[in-house]
Amino acid sequence: VRSGIITALLNTFLSLNTFLSPKYYLTYKNSNMKLTILAVLVSTVAAFAPNNAPARTATSVAAENADRRAFLNSAFAGAAAVVAVAGPANAIRDYEAIGLLGGGDKVDLNNANVRVYLKMPGMYPAVAGKVVTHGPYSKVGDVYDIPNLTGPEKEVLKKYEYKFVVTKPSPDYVIDRVNNGLYR
Repeated sequence: VRSGIITALLNTFLSLNTFLSPKYYLTYKNSNMKLTILAVLVSTVAAFAPNNAPARTATSVAAENADRRAFLNSAFAGAAAVVAVAGPANAIRDYEAIGLLGGGDKVDLNNANVRVYLKMPGMYPAVAGKVVTHGPYSKVGDVYDIPNLTGPEKEVLKKYEYKFVVTKPSPDYVIDRVNNGLYR
């Protein structure tokens, strides 16, 4: 069947060749046109030509699916074995002193956010703003060395001094001490 189609295609091309012969002013542009027409004819014939591939039966499809299933099962088993053998993750999942950031009765002067001081009347916003912008502190007493701290502000700090602790500043929390992005 294919040889008959190809023969018809060649006959068509030869008739085009006769039509576009030198007596019909054959130019470079016309030869490009002939090649384009030939390409279109070949692609059209190839699209509708019968395929010589054997038809797939239900049993061959089932066998192919079984092969895929076996491959995926072995791949998943291998991946599960790798995961089972993998060592523990040594990443810090939580900040060890998370309770000192405002969730408990103690407040870390180096890592707590300015909004933590809302729970302490008289601290927020003036004194709390000064505490979070001046630091880090090596001991709780360093909080009294903040420049421009007034007498009444020092009294407020003294009132809550028993709630303050000092830990090493954590880069995860220091960056958000003044503005943590919570707005009302």
